[in-house]
Amino acid sequence: MSRIAATFDRLRGEHRQALVPFVVAGDPDLATTGQAVGALARAGADMIELGVPFSDPVADGPINQRAYQRALAGGVTVRDVIELVGQARPAVPVVLLSYYNPIVQYGVGRFCADAARHGVDGVVIPDLPADEADELVAAARPVGLDTIFLLAPTSTDTRIRVVAGRSSGFIYGVSVTGVTGVRDRLPEEIRELVGRIKKLTRLPVCVGFGVSTPDQARRVAEIADGVIVGSALVALLEQPGDKVARLEQFVRELRKAIDAVGARGAGPS
Repeated sequence: MSRIAATFDRLRGEHRQALVPFVVAGDPDLATTGQAVGALARAGADMIELGVPFSDPVADGPINQRAYQRALAGGVTVRDVIELVGQARPAVPVVLLSYYNPIVQYGVGRFCADAARHGVDGVVIPDLPADEADELVAAARPVGLDTIFLLAPTSTDTRIRVVAGRSSGFIYGVSVTGVTGVRDRLPEEIRELVGRIKKLTRLPVCVGFGVSTPDQARRVAEIADGVIVGSALVALLEQPGDKVARLEQFVRELRKAIDAVGARGAGPS
């Protein structure tokens, strides 16, 4: 059983939902990211998602795009991100979000082997469809690296079955048909999407893209197994001052909001 699967087993027994914060590795620099990983774990993250810098992040909105550009300007590479995970070694699982081109350039088999050896637990690749991921899955499975694919409100039941068959760890439910970013409200379609996914697979479902506030995180936790928060955290790292302390405090607020769902006995079964 992978560390991700074990985490969801534990949370299920505790009647709690996962909190998965996202930051871009190397924004504003690798040292700050290392500190942020520790802060996120202290604040109650159940998993941590790190973005691998890329020049054309088509699924990401302006906030994350600026973060990727800052990291690239600092010379951060795929290898740097993998080694950062090995140095940080947080007690919670780490998932890398990377576009496929940097992985292909690195070498798919080499990437999976190096990532697993340095303590990476899973990988999300927004621009790699599950039915075109044979090489990735073949390289990831033997080394114990979970492959996590995305589904959107527009996904058909056929697509859900394909993604469920290629995914391990959890399924990433995209709350909107668009790019990442801070939003005032979440669409009602996400409830229907999570329900359709859960009818077709036993894998946990985590929802991201646009989850920006503690109240939104609470509402997602009422229907999903986990909540992914990214752009709102990346935006905090853009601001001057004590970035890491600000990040930790906000994640504590997200944790409190999500745990309120479990305390009421709500949430997914």
